[in-house]
Amino acid sequence: MGFIWMAFAAGAVLVWAMSLGRIFTFPGPAYVPASPPFLPPLRGDRRSRNVLLVIAHPDDESMFFAPTILFLKSKGHNIHVLCMSQGNADGLGITRKEELYLACDTLKIPREQVKVLDHPKLQDGFHEKWDHGLLAELTMEHVQLWAIDTIVTFDSYGVSGHPNHRDVHHGICKLLHANVQGNIEAWELASLNILRKYSGPVDIWLSSLISSSSKQPIYTLVNSSPSRSYEAMAAHRSQWVWFRRLFVMFSSYTYINMLQKV
Repeated sequence: MGFIWMAFAAGAVLVWAMSLGRIFTFPGPAYVPASPPFLPPLRGDRRSRNVLLVIAHPDDESMFFAPTILFLKSKGHNIHVLCMSQGNADGLGITRKEELYLACDTLKIPREQVKVLDHPKLQDGFHEKWDHGLLAELTMEHVQLWAIDTIVTFDSYGVSGHPNHRDVHHGICKLLHANVQGNIEAWELASLNILRKYSGPVDIWLSSLISSSSKQPIYTLVNSSPSRSYEAMAAHRSQWVWFRRLFVMFSSYTYINMLQKV
């Protein structure tokens, strides 16, 4: 029995190492499939986009969306971050707001392109119900302020199932429904089952296969510098406790993001 467990452990380490090696072989932040292109030019000579990342709490951007941010930066897209709350469930809202700015410094997102809201009807908490119409309204204000053409946010499950994450998704869907001009493109981060979620770099194989074979617009964005995810998350010092350190190490969201069209 001991031999079987040793063989299993050795196999797991080998698969992990091979998967990490596969990620490191990418010359930089990349996406799968290579064709059709992800986020092609919208019109004329304008190759860069104004992208708005809409999140619920400070640290969402580093814990879940780092591969997306690093990819967008590598392609010259202009990233803005709209955080719907200060994450004040434990009374650390002011601290967490500042930590978000520090994390965005690490990710090379200018502070003037980061906005953290503290609306009385959008307070952090598992039992807080956020109004979808209000979320759509506040997002549209920043879409217009920053001339946004592309939105990235959570899917309907919100990665962790947090109700604030899920409400943000539904708020963006409401905005898109009301956007009769149809001039805003939106992408959502796919929530993975628990095995894939905690498989670290190993999920590169399955995600790439799904993206390559899907008839729907689904892309796997690969983070060839996972240490950047660690650095960004470490900027959230109030949240950098042992279980989040383990999460960042073993989470597939550190290494890849699978985005699908909303």
